[in-house]
Amino acid sequence: MGLRIPEHAQWTRLAERVAGVAPSGFAGDRLRNLYEGHWQDVGERSPMVSPVDQTTIGQLSKVDEPTALKAVAAAHQQHREWGEVPLADRKARVTAAVDAMTEARDDLALLLAWEIGKPWKLACADVDRALDGVRWYLENIDEMLATDAQGRPFERTPLPGPVSNIASWNYPMSVLVHAELVQLLAGNAVIAKTPTQGGAVCLTVAHALMNDAGLPVTLLSGDGSKLSGALVRSMELGALAFVGGRDNGGKVAAQLVDTGKRHMLEQEGLNCWGIWEFSDWAGLSAHLRKGFEYAKQRCTAYPRFVVQRDLVDAFLATYLPVVQSIRFGHPLAVDGSDGKAAKKPDLPVLDFGPMISAAKAADLRKRVDEALHHGAVPLYRGSLDEGRFLPGQDTSAYVAPTALLAPPGASRLMHEEPFGPVDTIVVVDTKAELLAQMNASNGALVASIACDDAELADDLAQHVQAFKVGVNKPRSRGDRAEPFGGRGGSWKGAFVGGVHLVHAVTQGPVDELLYGNFPDYNRYPAV
Repeated sequence: MGLRIPEHAQWTRLAERVAGVAPSGFAGDRLRNLYEGHWQDVGERSPMVSPVDQTTIGQLSKVDEPTALKAVAAAHQQHREWGEVPLADRKARVTAAVDAMTEARDDLALLLAWEIGKPWKLACADVDRALDGVRWYLENIDEMLATDAQGRPFERTPLPGPVSNIASWNYPMSVLVHAELVQLLAGNAVIAKTPTQGGAVCLTVAHALMNDAGLPVTLLSGDGSKLSGALVRSMELGALAFVGGRDNGGKVAAQLVDTGKRHMLEQEGLNCWGIWEFSDWAGLSAHLRKGFEYAKQRCTAYPRFVVQRDLVDAFLATYLPVVQSIRFGHPLAVDGSDGKAAKKPDLPVLDFGPMISAAKAADLRKRVDEALHHGAVPLYRGSLDEGRFLPGQDTSAYVAPTALLAPPGASRLMHEEPFGPVDTIVVVDTKAELLAQMNASNGALVASIACDDAELADDLAQHVQAFKVGVNKPRSRGDRAEPFGGRGGSWKGAFVGGVHLVHAVTQGPVDELLYGNFPDYNRYPAV
């Protein structure tokens, strides 16, 4: 009995359902842009290709800079009006949007499976985290708007202009939509750019439901290089929230230098797990398996292990069975032959599906070959033959788990985050070497120390250049009240999470010091 896609999960059925949920967001198979309070069929057509099987699933409509400037101007007017809406009314409208997305939850998750290759369980978690997180803010926003960043009583006000959001493709709901809804609660209109690599249909549906709830939202598709003048530098914007790589983040930061604009620029870092004088291998094993979720295509993945030489044999005895057991393949393919089951079958439980694109998969394979050419030792190289695929399926966007020992300094894998299911292992002899190798990328978002001696682990953690450092456990972005940020080149601007996110997108007293990664120590110019 072969694999099949259940009827309810097939793209044609899904596309019909979501077009019914958000009819104004679609013009046939094309996505419209949302600005000036309604959906508009403008822009250059560009095909959207599913990484799952390389099929075309619709078309973006990419706007040009004049259109984006027009949209920003309209959002600025919406912002002025929205700032006058009482908090109780803002909460009611955000609640209505959350309730509508809750009704559409399963289809939003299926869109994530097709558009960015998330396995079903992880796609559902992305949607649920967004909605549950916003519900928490709804319960706590009154208190968070009543103090400054130093905890002093102060009635906070919206920023002078809307918040522009330029986000990566990997977490459309739990990062982008979640942030927008909190920004809206705080009294700001919001602008979002759809990631060109994936997630646009999911975002179209989500923003249609937000717009239907009376929220001042703008959603534009287009190339970042062409829209940066409008979405980054426009003086009508109150803040910029960016999630992406260091190259693009650096360009954005350079454009912000002379603007004095509020910003939250989340960039990648090489997150490391250091292992020193450690023995709880069974405990580590569970963390290792979970670490491969979504092919490590997330900013808090751990692709580097820095291991004390005396522990390498014990580490590999734990690590290799885990990496050999990783399950990957088509995120929606189930066992069966006729596809006529009366009930919806359970979708597969996989660790990961495809990379975001065939081009990214090819680049990652090239990086592995480059490291091997320069002397890295292959510890494990999985095969696509081990994956779950439909007969004849295009698998060009898939990469099997890979582990390399001692990546050489000449290879990109030594210094850069692979953003894929490729791990590198570095062997060290001293604690100084351990810290130097863990700090190889000038800052990271998260890191962990595996060590039996809690006092020693805490001491080592103080010297790791990461925003969050776990001891015998991984760290993540976090939810609700937990703050998130970065050290070194992994972050620029205000930190977010809980009250810090609300403070980053509202105005407090002139002498307020925001929590963040600023060259001049936590201070924004008065706005």
